Order: sequence, then structure tokens, then C-alpha cells
Amino acid sequence: MVLGRRSVPGSGTGLLAQLLLALICGGYATGAALGWGSERLALFMGDFGLSLAAMIAAVSCFCYARVRRGPFRPAWLLFSFSSAMASGGNAVWGWYEVILDEPVPSPSLADLFFLCFAPPAIVGLLVLAKRPVSRAGWVCLALDSWLIGGSLLTLSWSLALARTTQVRGESVTQAALSLAYPLLDIVLVSMVLALHFRRATGSRSAVNTAIAALALTVLCDALFTSPLLRETYRSGQLLDAGWFAGSLLLAYAPWGVRRAPESVPHPRQSRHSRPSGHPIAGSLAAITPYLAAAVCTLGILYNVIEGRQVDRVVVLTGCTVVLALVVRQGIMLVDNIALTHELAQTENHFRSLVQGSSDVIMIAAPSGILRYVSPAASGVYGREAEDLVGAELASIIHPDDLGRVVHEVRRFLAAPPSEEPTTRIECRFKSGAGEWLNVESTVNRHQGGLIFNSRDVTERVRLQAQLQHNAEHDPLTDLPNRALFTERVRQALSGRRTTDPGTAVLFIDLDGFKGVNDRLGHQAGDELLILAAQRLQDSVRAGDTAARLGGDEFAAIVLGDGSGGDQRAREYQVHEIADRLRLKLSQPYRIDGNDVRVAASIGVAFAEPGITPTDLMRNADLAMYRAKAGGKDRVELYAPQMQADVVRRTELAARLRSALHDGEFALLHQPVVHLATGRVSSVAAQARWRSAQGILFTPAEFLRVADDSDRTAELGRWLLEEAVAQAAERARTGHAVPVAVRLPARRLLDRSMPLGSIEALLTRHGLPSGALVIELADTDPRASLDELEHRLVALRRLGVRIALDGFGSGYAAINALRRLPVDVLKLDRGLVEGVVESARLHKITAGLLRIAGDLGMQSVADGLDVPEQVLALRAMGCTHGQGMAFSGPLDEYRLRRALVGGAYALPGGGAVLPVLTGGSLPVRQPRQPVSDRIPRPLDPLK
Repeated sequence: MVLGRRSVPGSGTGLLAQLLLALICGGYATGAALGWGSERLALFMGDFGLSLAAMIAAVSCFCYARVRRGPFRPAWLLFSFSSAMASGGNAVWGWYEVILDEPVPSPSLADLFFLCFAPPAIVGLLVLAKRPVSRAGWVCLALDSWLIGGSLLTLSWSLALARTTQVRGESVTQAALSLAYPLLDIVLVSMVLALHFRRATGSRSAVNTAIAALALTVLCDALFTSPLLRETYRSGQLLDAGWFAGSLLLAYAPWGVRRAPESVPHPRQSRHSRPSGHPIAGSLAAITPYLAAAVCTLGILYNVIEGRQVDRVVVLTGCTVVLALVVRQGIMLVDNIALTHELAQTENHFRSLVQGSSDVIMIAAPSGILRYVSPAASGVYGREAEDLVGAELASIIHPDDLGRVVHEVRRFLAAPPSEEPTTRIECRFKSGAGEWLNVESTVNRHQGGLIFNSRDVTERVRLQAQLQHNAEHDPLTDLPNRALFTERVRQALSGRRTTDPGTAVLFIDLDGFKGVNDRLGHQAGDELLILAAQRLQDSVRAGDTAARLGGDEFAAIVLGDGSGGDQRAREYQVHEIADRLRLKLSQPYRIDGNDVRVAASIGVAFAEPGITPTDLMRNADLAMYRAKAGGKDRVELYAPQMQADVVRRTELAARLRSALHDGEFALLHQPVVHLATGRVSSVAAQARWRSAQGILFTPAEFLRVADDSDRTAELGRWLLEEAVAQAAERARTGHAVPVAVRLPARRLLDRSMPLGSIEALLTRHGLPSGALVIELADTDPRASLDELEHRLVALRRLGVRIALDGFGSGYAAINALRRLPVDVLKLDRGLVEGVVESARLHKITAGLLRIAGDLGMQSVADGLDVPEQVLALRAMGCTHGQGMAFSGPLDEYRLRRALVGGAYALPGGGAVLPVLTGGSLPVRQPRQPVSDRIPRPLDPLK
């Protein structure tokens, strides 16, 4: 038991246990054959040795029943009890022969133990057997057992038992014992033979080993009860080796062999279900009763041939065997008739199901020839079933799918049926009209061939393909969308193109598309996108991919040739491709009879070793935004500095979010000077940000990164509140001067700044009427002028003056001047900077100032940095100016000094400029872009 529990099936430990068992049994047999060396030792080994072996079997079966729960647990308990009885019988036998040194009496207590060996073993075999599920099955089992037992009884009676009953000098008890042993053995053998082919499927190896152990024991009992051996038998002879081996084999059975999970048939299993196992086993189980009847007949013929008088026992037993065979045959005949009737009904039922099914059922021979095709083929395939029968299955399968289908069928047939009972194949079948239909088939085995249960799934396949296409393509332009484009980029960067630096990604944005949408409507915008997509698709090569990422953003991937040539030449080539694409996309679009123009900003990024698709697309996106920031309608190649700029802007934006709460913003004011008198007529409020590192950022620098609308709105509210508060404080100290606050038009229309908040702000600080000027900036053409006009009229009722900032920078300013209530026109810096050098710009500026004068408005020139500009603007009729020619932005202390100092000296008047401006006129130098300026510490005087 210990070796068996440690053994693993198929391992060396299991083989070692079997070899050890064989050695023990072989050693016992050798000792018995040689007489054990002494008569005393032979008696001891023949009695107590057998008792010990039987006790080992009893303990082993009992322990196994204790640790293993299952439906067969009672069988192993019964085998344990049976072995215990055998152990007790041998122990009593040894008590007389070894301990008392006298012959064993007959009858004795040993006979009681031995007689109790067979009944538990018989019941245990019944537990291991597959139980019949009907009364007829139980009757057939009983008849089969009697057929086997009666036949063995007839044969045994004829050969030996009849002589045993005629021995003179024996008492009735002794004669009964002489008959009891063989009769119980006959019953046990009958059960072994009858149940061998009816055993349950669980623990098959263990049951086979147990049956072999019992069969070996019964064989030794049969030899012992024969008159020839019984008269000369003594303990310790070779016959004991069979009993010894049977006991140890039974002890080894539950532990040392491979076991399957014990299962019991479902009680509702069909009574007509065929027994599992090999066909040979089923055939032997069917002919076993007839073989038993043949043995009975041979027993009777033996008595006739020997000229003996036929014994009544033989005649009675033979008659009952024949009667049992007839009854069994009758039961089988009735059962077969019922089965035939049921089979016919089932066949008719399934035939009606097959013929009425919408699926096509086909049976193919192993050679691939169709033997049967259901009538549904005419409706599904458009071909009559009779025309398909006899044809090869390969003739109706698409050639491109044939190899895959053959491979799947071969793999399916090679797999064990228990592991893979069915498989599913999808391929294309040829219809009667010559079209190819998508067919899904469930394949089962059938007598070496195959059964195909097929259905037409063409519509489903088309729908799946359409859904897949819709999921990967833009619904408007039918170009690949972002998801598919990202996958194409990933494919381009994998495989053999991993190290190809010639692969490039282009990001394209249509400049001016929003204006087209606003002027002509979304329908015209959609038509423009469709036309642009067609031009883009026509411009790329067959292996390249063009996609629409969303809105007016497009992308394309240009694959490299894999040659690994000059990278500069490749960059020049791709730049030319992008530039030609830009020109093509910038050509006029004919929409609703009108020519519509848009431009294209294109960013290009090249693949690098180890770059990911996300990084490559990000680089192209950065290059595209750099192209838009550089003036639009251009091509920009990605450079690593672009990523550094993005990181810097991101860090700056993150610090800006906390700057307001940390008090890092300061408010400065730049004087607005009357160009006729030099006096300060108003001040323009400007915000400055001094970071924690001591760096001073101008509005042009930090507003570029303040793309968070919430933060921008919060900054605007802070600027307005702080400017009104400081203006009210100056007014209370005798320095009443209007303050101008620059606000975008979209901020005035934002619900986060209602009209009541401005009124409440003016009332809270007591700012007098006319002391607040709102400079309207960024007049977005998409903003509602009606709503903006209504808002400005309400502000004017509160005493707020309105200035139009950036006048002259576009058509939106002219439209705003026509519709909105404006008091002051503030010229754009672009007009002021070149007014001295450009005669054309001089005339334009003069015309705009005449418009302001005719409308009775004040005019302010922003960016007066040199005296020549002051003289030119004053000569044109400009009333006010603001710039470094007078003063830069001042803090509160310096502003009040400027207000106390009186007027600024005007150019041409000979007066010296105030000290606050630096003591001398600044030298005119070319202006640098804001992005190129180096942030400086806060000192408005320098």
C-alpha cells in the first residue's frame, strides 16, 4: 500500500512497486516448490503466511475505502471483509497445524471463515458492475448469471462433484462442506464472467486487477476441492503460492495502478445505450450466455459418451439452463422489436427534420464523394440535391479555400473523437448561379466519412466586413481613420522596415476651413473635406496610406524604399512631395458654383530607429503646428527642438496654474499720452508674471501657454478687478485718470462674466463714470455681433467707454466698427511700426484716422517707440499715443510720480523728456519676435 500510494503512473516508482510485488510472489512460490527447507517452516508459511497476506489485502482495501470517497467505496469494504475472512480461516488452520500440532478437524471454525469469503466478494462484484436501468435488464443479468453458473455446475458435477457426494464414510456435514466450497466458487466465477463485460467505467485498471486477484483465488480453490489434490494436499505446497499471490494482488489493486475518476452512470441513461469499450468486448459480452449453454451441453454429452447414467442434477440443471436461455432469447426478441420500432420512429423523425431544415446536410465518403445532400440545397445553394450527389466536395469549394479546408479536415480526423467530437469550417461554396457563397459548416465524423451541417452566412460576412470597414474608416471621406492609420504606422515600423529611416509621416491641417464652415455652412464644409480627401488619396502612392484624423486634419504615411540611402536626399524628396501636396490642396475647390480657397499646413516627421508609432505621429503633429505658427500654408520638418519647446510650454503652463493663487502676478500701467498736449489722458493696465525663479514674463509669453480657458478666464477676472481697485484708489488720492483693460470679445460673451459682475465691481469700488475703458480685442468673426452689441450698449449705460483694439488688422475690425458702439479706435501695432518707412502704409493709416475723425472718435496709436512715429501719427490726426517714446509699463509708485510730473515732452517741441522715461529717446532697433526675447528681471524703468 505504501509503495502503491507513492507510485505515479508511468513513472519508475510504479514499475519498482510492480517488480517488488513480483519478486515477493516469486520468492514465496520458490520456497513452496522447494518445501521451505523443513516441514515445520512449510506449515508455518502455508498457514500464517497466507493469513498475513490476506490480512494485508484486508487492511489495504479498508484504508483505500477510508481515504477515497466514491460510489465504489462499498465494494472495497466488502473486499476487505472477504480478505479478513480468508485471513481468519488460514489463522485457524495454522493454530491446529502449527501451534497444536494436530490435524484440522472437519468441520471446524476455519470452514466458517472460508465459507464467508465468497459472499462478500460476490456482492462487491455486483457493486462494481454497471447496474441495469430496467427490469428486463435485471432479469437478463440474473439469467446470464444462472446460464454461466448452471453450465459450470453441470460440467463440475459431471467431472468431480458427483463422485464427492458418493464418498462413503463421510458425514452429512462433511459432504455439505465438500459441495459448498465448489458451489460458492462456481457462483463467484459466474459473477466474475457475467460482470466482467458489464463493469463500470470508473477505476477500470483497479477493477481489472481486483477481478484477476479473485479469479486466481477461485482457481486455487477449484484445484484444492478436486479429489486428486485434496487427498495429497498439505500446507506449504505450491498451491499456496496462488492464494498468496491473489491476496497481494488484491492489496495492490486500489493503490498501484492508474485510476480514472470514478463515475457512475446517470440513472436516467437510456436502457438501450450501447456499452462503452471496444467492439470485441461488446461481442464477447453478447455471446457469453450462448457459450455457457454450449458448456452445459458439453457436460451432458460427456456423460452420454462415457456411458454413464445421466444424473438427475445434470438433467435438472441442463433443463433450467435451456429454459433460461429461451426466456432470455424471448426477452431479447421483444426488446429488439421495441428497439426496431423506436429506431424506425426516430429515423422518420430525423428524416423529417433533415428534409425540413433550412441548413444543408451533406454526407461525404472518405474519398470526398458526396453520398447524401438534403433537399435544402436547392434553396441555399441554388442547386438540386440530386445534382450534387456523386460529385466531389472539392468541386464546389473555392480554390483559394480548398487547401485550408483539406488541412482542417485532416487535422480533425487525426484528433481523438473524445477530445474533439466536432469542428467548424468556414469557406466559400459555388452556387447554381456561379456566385460564391460564404458557408459555415459544422463537421462530424460518420463511418469513416464526414457529415457537414452547412448554412449560408454570406449576409453575415458582408455585414461583419461592413462593420469592420466602418470601424476603421472615416464615414464622410471613406479614408482610414486614426485607429487604422496608427495600425498602418505600426506595421510600417515593424518587420523589415524597422530600421528604414526613409519612412515619413505627414500631418496636414487645412488653413481657413473654419471660415468656410462659418460663411458657407457645414454642408459646404463637408463637400470641401470630401474633395480634399480625394486629392490627398490621388496624390499618395499605392503602398502609402492617406487618412482623416478628424475635423480638417489629415495624415499620410510615405513608406521608404528600404535602400538606406542618403538621408538628406530622402528628406529633400519627401519635402518636395509634401510641398506638391500643399499646392494641390491649396487649389480652388468648386462648391455650389463658387470657388473656395483654403491653404494647407503640413508637418513632416521621419522614422528613427526604435521610435514608436505614437512618438512618430506626435513629431509630425508638432511639425504641423510649427508650420501653422510660422505663417500657415507651408511645410515644416520636425526637429528635436520642437519637442523641447513643447516641454517648456507645458512646464510653463503648469506653473501658470498656481501663479494666480500664489500671488506671483503684478499689475503695471502704461500711460496713454495726448499727442497735442503731452498730458496723460489714460493708462493701459497690463499684467506681468514674476515666477518663483525670478523670471519676468510678458503677456505675449505667458498668454501663449495659457490655453486652459478656465485659467485664462480667471486671469481676466483678476486683471479687471485689480485694475478697477487701483484706479479707484488713485481717484481717491487725487490722481483720477481712466484705466483701459484689454478683454477678448469672447470673454465678454462668456457666461462666467455676467453684466451684473462688472456693475457690482464698479459700485463696490466707487469708480466714477468714464473711468473704465474696455479695449475690445480679438473680434472673432464667429461671435454673434448682435449679442456683443447688446452687451456693449449695456456697459455704456454704466459709464464704461469702449475701445476697438487692433483696428486695421482685418475685415472683422471694419465689420465691428460698423455694428458696435465704439468710443475709441486703437490702431494696430503693425500699422504704426512701418508708417514712417512705407508710403503705402502711411496712406492706409491716414485713411483709417480720417474715418475715426469723421465718426467723432478718439484714436490711439499703440507702439509709438521712436519720435519719428509720434510726429507722423500726430500729423495724420491721431489724437493719442502709447509706447516707449513716452514711457514703458510702470508700477503704481512710478505711475503716480508720472501723473504728478505733468505732461510728457513731445518730439519737435524742444522739451526734454522726463527722467521717468530714461532721460533720452531710445535708439530705434529692429524688433525681435517675442519667442526670441530673453526673460528679464522686473524693472519697468529699464
